[in-house]
Amino acid sequence: MIDLNLIPSPCYVVIENLLEKNLQKLNHIQNESGAKILLALKGYALCETFPLIGKYLYGVSTSGLWEAKLGKEFFQKEVHTYSPAFCENDIDEICNNSNHIIFNSFSQLKKFSNRCRDKKIGLRINPEYSEVSQEVYNTCAEGSRLGVIEKVFKREIKEDENLLNQISGLHFHTHCQQNVDALERTLKVIEDKFGKYLKDLEWINFGGGHLITKDDYNIEKLIDIIKNFKSKYNIDIYFELGEAVALNAGVLVGSVLDIIENSMQVAILNVSASNHMPDVIEMSIQPKVYLAGKADEFKYSYRFGGVSCLAGDMIGDYSFKELLKVGDKVIFENMAIYSFVRNNTFNGIKLPSLGIWTKDNNFKLIKEFDYSYYRDKLV
Repeated sequence: MIDLNLIPSPCYVVIENLLEKNLQKLNHIQNESGAKILLALKGYALCETFPLIGKYLYGVSTSGLWEAKLGKEFFQKEVHTYSPAFCENDIDEICNNSNHIIFNSFSQLKKFSNRCRDKKIGLRINPEYSEVSQEVYNTCAEGSRLGVIEKVFKREIKEDENLLNQISGLHFHTHCQQNVDALERTLKVIEDKFGKYLKDLEWINFGGGHLITKDDYNIEKLIDIIKNFKSKYNIDIYFELGEAVALNAGVLVGSVLDIIENSMQVAILNVSASNHMPDVIEMSIQPKVYLAGKADEFKYSYRFGGVSCLAGDMIGDYSFKELLKVGDKVIFENMAIYSFVRNNTFNGIKLPSLGIWTKDNNFKLIKEFDYSYYRDKLV
């Protein structure tokens, strides 16, 4: 366990041993199946850990110019860049920093492919099939802006067969925190709608949202699926994983600033759901807290509230075996993913520091944020 006395508050802490445990599991899949796994920077992007991640993974997937530049500068392996639409002013620099360029539409492919001739060009497809229950994360919802649907794909290819010659691969991303059975069913739809084009291509990207490092994920079934697909189409297979890479490999350390009474005990912390862990509000999830139980499970119950002025800045209800006191530190679990890549300075609230708990059981402070970070965004 990490030593809280060594860690400032608030602070995100990536635990190196746990990160490497995930990477070793992913590397096993690569070695057994022949798949290539990328780190999705949108989910996790602590550059200090890139040398470790680079020992295991093939590269990074990025969502635009700044992520592509970060990936090339600090990861120094393959960079795959996809965006719902590329800007005219950015495309040349994106190409300079990327190995794979994935377009979201045929119109963007036609507009920019000549400027990316020395890159592996891909096209995102929308199979119009997804098992994601939350609409905000369903990339295949009706009217989605993400990817080319079958009807449009076939119409464009029929009108200009040369378009297929301009791409070397296809990309789809239809998953969110799902097990292998969802991928198996999705691939049947992909093959039914786009299978006849795959044998003319070099690669396919299965996207992200595969929670491969979760304990109940069926890894051996995944390996079989990958091997069979590769053999059938003689094609390279990529995954782009964010959450699976850093799942349960980091925490957010915060502190109790005050405890007030309003029908129950409410602990106000120096961290914020809206600022520092936005998935709590967007996905209506309650993060686990180390040594805490559910409300009323233990003797002392508290509602955790954030430090912003947003009325809904509530983290959740917890219980403890011992009384909480002002100044006590609390540890939010699974906070390496979609946290510091998405945090913000709403209300002028200070961002948590970044640190690593190293394999030799020491704390390494990576970065602290001062007033200038907030100020320089606005002046």
